[in-house]
Amino acid sequence: MSAPASDHTKGLVITAIGGMALTVDIPLIRLADGEPWSILLLRCGATVAATLVIWTLWRLLGGRPPALVPGRVGLAVAGLYAISTLTFMTAVYNTSTANLVFILAFNTMFAALLSWIFLKERPRPATLIAMALMMVGVLVIVGDGISSGNLFGDLMALSSAFFIACAITITRASGAEMGFTALIAVVAPFLVALAMVGQVGYAVEAPWWILFNGAVVMPIAFFCLATGPRYISGPEVAMFYLLETVLAPVWVWLIFTEVPSRASMIGGSILIVTLVGHSIWQLQSGRRRRAAAAVRHPV
Repeated sequence: MSAPASDHTKGLVITAIGGMALTVDIPLIRLADGEPWSILLLRCGATVAATLVIWTLWRLLGGRPPALVPGRVGLAVAGLYAISTLTFMTAVYNTSTANLVFILAFNTMFAALLSWIFLKERPRPATLIAMALMMVGVLVIVGDGISSGNLFGDLMALSSAFFIACAITITRASGAEMGFTALIAVVAPFLVALAMVGQVGYAVEAPWWILFNGAVVMPIAFFCLATGPRYISGPEVAMFYLLETVLAPVWVWLIFTEVPSRASMIGGSILIVTLVGHSIWQLQSGRRRRAAAAVRHPV
């Protein structure tokens, strides 16, 4: 297997692990049953602590861990992930789980649009069609949010998708290792939550769920998903965010019996079908290009 093909396979495996870990994030937040700022404090605090321990052990054992924040580009990416954490947690408490994960999946199309504007990577016609269909799906969900009073939460979810797409785009453009950057970025939300808890008080019924989430699940998910763009394309990375889109509502339905609304199911189905179809097209197109390159430049 050639080096590029090997790297591509490695990227797919790493990102798939991150995507699967991410599917249990929202259920663990809900199981902790606490006040939003207290949940954010424990989640981010546990993530920062676990990150520093892992990075230090990696270094002490003779390895060369990636930089926590690789220069100014790393600071920009960390800032975007920090803002996305705040908007994500706000959305968790202001809209349904189904609406949240369906809208978050829109980061795929945001990434394509940002690449077009800033990296001069013009989307193909199939991508433009997929963007239009996804816009219809999001409008169906957000329209239902207006009538049900979830508009603010839906907009926070959309904002989180946008900031994640920005972080993925900058990571792709820089080529830098950002695995730890996505984790250390939660320092800012942690400090905000600390200040807010000092004012509103601490309240978490089952802290062990959120500590497990922050110390184990989030480091795995964030590190793998932030490392993926080094080896595979943005649309391929975003494809694995679909795992949360599909599975998180299932976990929440099984645990909390929270049934998605009809509009949410319709809009979510449009998003999922469009994203899966577009992602499969991207993978097949990439294989054809690599095969053509191999024929033109045989080893």
